[in-house]
Order: sequence, then C-alpha cells, then structure tokens
Amino acid sequence: MTFLYILSYISTIIQICFITIAIAAGLYYLAELVEEYTVIAKKIISWLVIFTTSIYVLFIFVDDLPWTMVLCGLTEQLFHFIIMKDFPYVEFFSFSFLGAVLLLIINHILAFREFATIYYPFSEVMAYFTLCLWLVPFALFISLSANNNVLPTTVNEQTPLLDNHDVVTNYFSKKGKKLGLLTFFNYAKESILPQRVKKSF
Repeated sequence: MTFLYILSYISTIIQICFITIAIAAGLYYLAELVEEYTVIAKKIISWLVIFTTSIYVLFIFVDDLPWTMVLCGLTEQLFHFIIMKDFPYVEFFSFSFLGAVLLLIINHILAFREFATIYYPFSEVMAYFTLCLWLVPFALFISLSANNNVLPTTVNEQTPLLDNHDVVTNYFSKKGKKLGLLTFFNYAKESILPQRVKKSF
C-alpha cells in the first residue's frame, strides 16, 4: 500500500511535467501562428474584445453583478480597443497598456471579493474568469512577440531619425530589443535543450 502511494506521487510529478511541456508547446505554436498571420490575429483578437464587451453589456441587464465589476470590465475592454489600433505594435509603457494591466488587477480583486461573499457554482466562477478576465489578455500576451518581426512601413514621428539613418537602418538598430513569449521560448530552447552537433566525416 505504501509503495503504491509513493508511485502515485511520482506519477503526479511526471503528469505535471507532461502537462507543462504540452502547454509550452501549444503556446509556442500559437505565438508562431500570430507572428506569421498578424492581420488575421488582429481580427481574431478584435472579435474577442467585442465578444467580451458584449458579455459585460449583457451583465447590466441579466445578472446582479456589482456595477464596479461591470464598469471596470467595460473600461478594460476600451483600453483593449485602444491597444488593438496599433496592433501588432504594443508599447509596454503606453497609457493604454498600463491602464489595461491595472484594470485587470482591479477586476480580479473585485471578482474575488464578489465570489467570496456570495456563493456561485464553481463553473460560473470559472466562466467569468475565463471569458471576461483571461481571454483577451491571454490573446494579447501570446501576440506580444509579433511586433518583433513586422517590417517597418513608415518612420514613427515621435522618434526622429538621425540624418544618416533611414527606416530600415532604424528598424534593425532597434530589433535587438525583443520582448515577448516567443523570444522567451527561443531563449529557453537554446539554453535548456541540448544542441545537436553535426558529425563531420
């Protein structure tokens, strides 16, 4: 009996490792798709923002959720709309990005407070968190690496170039500063996984 108990712990650790690898592989694949098809990704994320906004509008008429949660969620979706205007370019220190992150944290606090005081079935709580809180930020998180590989079309007016720089030179000079999910996975792949050495005969 004790040996089977020890085996259950070992199998649980192995299952957690398999689930983690599967999630990482899925996220890597999604990040690759977003980098490859940025126009389609922008349409999908925009429709997700509209879908989440319509859920919050329905909450006004259907359920008795607090107005603070609904208004905070609607304001967060407004910030997501502003972020989507410049997609795939996302400025991490822009007002819209920081506002969306701040409202996401506030909305989590309000949701935890509401669901802790009033009983809701677990499936309804997970439905709110999944569709209203996590869906759009998760999609934006996956697509953060898309702006690393988008070629420039115009020079940004806020960053004037020097006389000896053109659009392409400016692009490649800033290209070294990569942030995003795909960059993290590529770094993890190069540093953790063993490299294949080609044999020379």
